[in-house]
Amino acid sequence: MSRPARLLGCVLLVAVLAACEGKKEQEKSTMDMQQAGQRAEVILDGTMAAIHPAVKWVHGTTSETACSTGLNRPTGTTTVFRSRNILTVVSEQRRGELLEQVRRYWEHQGARDFSVFSDKDVPRIRARTADGFAVILQVGSIGNVFVEAGVSCVEDSAMTYPTGTPGQPGGPNKAELKPQEHSDFWSPGEPPRR
Repeated sequence: MSRPARLLGCVLLVAVLAACEGKKEQEKSTMDMQQAGQRAEVILDGTMAAIHPAVKWVHGTTSETACSTGLNRPTGTTTVFRSRNILTVVSEQRRGELLEQVRRYWEHQGARDFSVFSDKDVPRIRARTADGFAVILQVGSIGNVFVEAGVSCVEDSAMTYPTGTPGQPGGPNKAELKPQEHSDFWSPGEPPRR
């Protein structure tokens, strides 16, 4: 292939990729921060309801991070994440069961692109919902379990939060992280914590 033909091919490839990126940005901008937050709450509520026997949970901290260009210029979009902290003690021998229940539920809901980190102490599972939300279930370093759902770069807007959201009106100042609720099913081998 001649050099001009290769150059033209490269220019066309860059143009196609730029058009695809522009289309992706247009698709992402159909949702604003409030809608993204509400959708994340629905995903998290469904995930918590899919865990049997039921676990006790509280709202975790939220995360809103402004998106920017490569030159740190604002784009008018923000990445939005919501979370749940599980307060039921999940023993090491029950972690696999919890991750599997959540994986099956997400898969049944149409999630894809699963990745599993099978570490003995801090396992996690990640996936992407059919509508582009990232979902993560992870065991923390103190044995706490939390679930997150969020989406990148949605249109900036005002937001409301569920009652009990840490750092928001009507919620605690800090998120409750340490699991202390004993469960005959989820906590075998772990002494009740008080």
